[in-house]
Amino acid sequence: MTVEAAVQDEGLVIPLIDFSKFLHGSPAERVETARAILRGFQTAGFVYLRAHTIPAATLGAVFARSAGFFAQPLDAKVALSLTDAAANRGYLRQGREKLVPLGEEEGGGQGGVQGSDEVVELKESLEIGREPHEQFRNHWPVEEAGTALDGFRDEMVRFFDACKDLHVQVMRAIAMGLGLDETHFDGFVDQGDNTLRLLHYPQVKADVFKANVGQVRAGEHSDYGSITLLFQDGRGGLQVKSPSGKFVDATPIPGTIVVNAGDLLARWSNDTIKSTVHRVVEPPHDDDVDVYPPRYSVAYFCNPNADSLIEAMPGTYVDEADKKYGGITSGDYLFQRLAATY
Repeated sequence: MTVEAAVQDEGLVIPLIDFSKFLHGSPAERVETARAILRGFQTAGFVYLRAHTIPAATLGAVFARSAGFFAQPLDAKVALSLTDAAANRGYLRQGREKLVPLGEEEGGGQGGVQGSDEVVELKESLEIGREPHEQFRNHWPVEEAGTALDGFRDEMVRFFDACKDLHVQVMRAIAMGLGLDETHFDGFVDQGDNTLRLLHYPQVKADVFKANVGQVRAGEHSDYGSITLLFQDGRGGLQVKSPSGKFVDATPIPGTIVVNAGDLLARWSNDTIKSTVHRVVEPPHDDDVDVYPPRYSVAYFCNPNADSLIEAMPGTYVDEADKKYGGITSGDYLFQRLAATY
């Protein structure tokens, strides 16, 4: 199977994969596609998926609602602020997240930044969890008929569920790629203990990046969970760290989802899958640009069920001594990481 490269630079090759071949292809096509996805995660930590299950019209509506949310006065957004790391729900204003240095084994986090120099990230976000939940509640904005926020909650819940279903399908591809039963991970991810993050990178003057050395829109980090589904607008700025240590542009490709493996999936795979560091920087530009327009993206952070015990997957170790990590529940692992971030 010949796989096109979405990104190829500095030794980093991120494949562009037609996901319909896994969803609807022949048995041979499904296996080949699953293996290509697994290889992408093992070598780059990233893949681009096209012909996926999220319609363009759905994405357009979600991005429009997101823009409407962030256009509200700051006071209205702050009233919905995230207050509990365990819940991981609510609004995060610019600079709200802590800068978390990378440890020897763990990544900088779902928003954490590598390094010790304090540079405020130029972004704000809204975190949304599954509904219903037995313990936590989302912080929803007030909806008024005829406004950009009219129908916001219903739109986001539908999108959350659509992404949850896609998470299941990607995990099935990973299972098939590993030679496991296709449904091996179904019982680990069926509850949808995931986080939908709406992201807004406000308009900013270009000279801000010149005046502040190291200024970024989102600093170097790896994600925490199993996989992340990232939906980008066309502005650009996402970069992925290459094997050479240089950062490479992950240019937006219309109609695709950028999918990356997270730290917990790397741990789950006994480090046979990579969780690769990435960041959002000054977008590609002409020299005479004075102001960068706002950038919007939507990240869907996928996690195993909170009560799932995460241990090395079958086929990723020879014997017990070959396992790099002890077992831990997904909920405990994610709470440890989120508590450090907020």
